[in-house]
Amino acid sequence: MGPQEADFHVVGIDLSGPTHARNTVLVILGSRPNALRKVASRSGADDRDIFQSVSQLAQKTLVVVGLDAPLSYHIGGGDRPSDAKLRRKIVQAGMKPGSVMPPTMTRMAYLTLRGMAVSRSLEQIKGYPVRMVEVHPGAAMALRQGPLEHVLNFKTSPASRSALLSWLEDQGLHGITSQDRPSDHYVAACACALAAWKWHRGEPAWVVPARPPYHPYAFAC
Repeated sequence: MGPQEADFHVVGIDLSGPTHARNTVLVILGSRPNALRKVASRSGADDRDIFQSVSQLAQKTLVVVGLDAPLSYHIGGGDRPSDAKLRRKIVQAGMKPGSVMPPTMTRMAYLTLRGMAVSRSLEQIKGYPVRMVEVHPGAAMALRQGPLEHVLNFKTSPASRSALLSWLEDQGLHGITSQDRPSDHYVAACACALAAWKWHRGEPAWVVPARPPYHPYAFAC
């Protein structure tokens, strides 16, 4: 492996609903010894952009994808068992219970639809394996003792976004603080990458394993 090559790539995706792709951010990081290094990021990624980006990476290396969106739903609606478990966990950590919503809730249903569509499309990629995991970026930071005040406020506070990016750099995501005027979606995508990377390494802060056929992907933070 040369100095600029990676053993694998991690892609963190803060997904939005199908009609608001402009709010979707994708961050790509390459592996380094005990760290990741930012390769690229993209705002406003639609389903084709996501497929093409991951497909190109999969021609070179294994790809680990962390998607911030429900990738399944509970038969009959309401919480999946994993949703209920994570909600209890984040409340203990100081986050608000509404940070975890049922996949079929009105505010979440279209995001769930897109999450399921994107994940199923990535399964069709040929090349090196693509490992996918559902993630919760806020929980990924809070459950690793990230600065809670900033986790709670990064959607509205530029200062909190900057603080969290610095903290994420300290966790091993190198190069992410170079982003000019980072959005909350960019910060969330970076946190998705952290969660997916740690899950891939067998070091999740919290995880519910995949339970096929109805819940085919692990849910991790």
